[in-house]
Amino acid sequence: MTTTTGNAVRHGAWPSPIDAATAAAHDGSPEYVGVVGEDIWWTAPRPAEAGRRALIRRRPDGTEECPLPAPWNVRSRVIEYGGTPWAGAVVDGAPLLVFANFADQRLYAFRPDEPRTAPRPLTPVGAVGGGLRWADLTVHSDRGEVWGVLEEFTGERPTDVRRVPAAVPLDGSAAEDRTAVRELTAATHRFVTGPRLSPDGRRAAWTAWDHPLMPWDGTQLRIADVTADGTFDGARTLIGGPEESVTQVDWAADGSLLAATDRTGWWNLHRVDPATGEAVNLCPREEEFGNALWKLGQRWFAPLDHGPVAVLHGVGALRLGLLDPATGEVADAPGHWTEWNPTLAAAGSRVIGVAAGARTSYELVELDVTTGRTRVIGNAHHDTVDPAYVPDAVARTFTGPGGREVHAQVYPPRNPRVTGEGPAPYAIWVHGGPTSRALMVLDLEIAYFTSRGIGVAEVNYGGSTGYGRAYRNRLREQWGVVDVEDCAAVAQGLVAEGAADPARLAIRGGSAGGWTSAAALTSTDTYACGTVIYPILDLLGWSRAGGETHDFESEYLESLIGPLDDVPERYRDRSPVNHGDRIDVPFLLLQGLDDVICPPVQCERFLEAVAGRGVPHAYLTFEGESHGFRRLDTMITALEAELALYGQVFGFTAEGVAPLELHT
Repeated sequence: MTTTTGNAVRHGAWPSPIDAATAAAHDGSPEYVGVVGEDIWWTAPRPAEAGRRALIRRRPDGTEECPLPAPWNVRSRVIEYGGTPWAGAVVDGAPLLVFANFADQRLYAFRPDEPRTAPRPLTPVGAVGGGLRWADLTVHSDRGEVWGVLEEFTGERPTDVRRVPAAVPLDGSAAEDRTAVRELTAATHRFVTGPRLSPDGRRAAWTAWDHPLMPWDGTQLRIADVTADGTFDGARTLIGGPEESVTQVDWAADGSLLAATDRTGWWNLHRVDPATGEAVNLCPREEEFGNALWKLGQRWFAPLDHGPVAVLHGVGALRLGLLDPATGEVADAPGHWTEWNPTLAAAGSRVIGVAAGARTSYELVELDVTTGRTRVIGNAHHDTVDPAYVPDAVARTFTGPGGREVHAQVYPPRNPRVTGEGPAPYAIWVHGGPTSRALMVLDLEIAYFTSRGIGVAEVNYGGSTGYGRAYRNRLREQWGVVDVEDCAAVAQGLVAEGAADPARLAIRGGSAGGWTSAAALTSTDTYACGTVIYPILDLLGWSRAGGETHDFESEYLESLIGPLDDVPERYRDRSPVNHGDRIDVPFLLLQGLDDVICPPVQCERFLEAVAGRGVPHAYLTFEGESHGFRRLDTMITALEAELALYGQVFGFTAEGVAPLELHT
């Protein structure tokens, strides 16, 4: 073991076996789990294959295969963040799969047991704007259709778009004919989720909302009768409103309508009367049984045929449990997993989900309800690096301004070959959203830094999900204030207890986290440098008036900042682009050139504002990358550039990493 004495081994220069390629290769997790017959299917990241999402099949004997080779990319662009991009059913004794292909956003059908038969298109290519897109799919083989959300562009602007529940014939008759797509109901709402058909086939339920609301602000649970010709009749709202978020709806086998709604201040599971809208809380707790709906089709609960409901629940981290609707009792599944993704599937006596822990990567986990046992059935964790180099994560609560609680995950430096001396440099990581949450799971990108002697703290600032509506609402009209203050509170708390060096603090984040990072660099003197990734930097440009983002978030700022018509000065005053004269520390900007959510023009405008001021900075752009880096080479470059920045600012040499060329 090497012990630091003086400057023998500076924090940041500790020898580590975790290189950027190793960290990047294990980025991402399985998603969109489903059961077709006896097989389990899901999508999986493939960073080395241009960042595509592959469709994986697990047979009952445990063998896995990927029946769709590259370049097939099973990923939807609906609301740009996507949604469930595939669905399947057993038809004529064999599986039939329908999926959205990322390149053209068409739906395709294929028979995985007929490998010589290529996928055949079911929908046409849209000729206007962003075209026709599909998500939140369900195959109804008895009706000869696949149901889902149709997103259809009506013009060239990002906001020239309509969304409606729709049905596509499985026979391919709509492949070149838009008129063969059957709209199930009128497009009366800006946003909808995929319709869920009742067990008797007589009713359908879905959620809907409109600008300027986001789905965690307020949604409506909609229900309609299904007529003999398959269209919806008498659509009406059962529950919901501008201050009630219904985040998921589904039917139990007995015909009960279930919904996760936060009418109590927490997303709890309710039984809703389809006739009257009377809602009964099945398990009243100050816990979340749902979360923010960022992708259409996310599932935090899944009813089982014999009565229980598989649920994800908790404060902060969500765990898997079985809820008895009759008693309100929840029995948690055994296992070491501390975080479960919103992608539950139920079949017979099995519940399948995706889970990870602080020292294990995302795995496909099956709960056998009859025995109460859990087992890993796919994407099993293997130690790709020596666990001794993985940090020991600690969930912490810090004190922010006014005594408010600020939740965070702290990852101290850890390396079996080095014992650090004195306070360490720390990077404050800011999650995106901002209505989201940092998850305490194994992340080799974090270990890339902590194994070299740089601590990481992920901040779940006010506005984050998982802690109830009141905590979430702290950010209303306070974006750029509460988030910045809470991140600083964590950094200062780590300094006060002697863990962090006040002269060697960094801040980093992507998307909304990039906004907070840039806002912190231009409004505080807490940090010595920052890494700003595909950020929002100009609120007026990103607003509904500026038109520099996509439709889904085009009016998000109405709640985060305030109504544009009422407080235009607030949009100007809080924007980092208007405060280039206030930044005086080095920074790194990372941007995908195909990003339509946070476009490159935001970075370019910010660079113009700081030009000629002598502030060292670097701007790296990446062809073929959109919002969220997915390609292996991009992620490697980004990680190494970030480490190089810290080395140049904090005074260490990053072994094996090229110096970052900084401009002034």
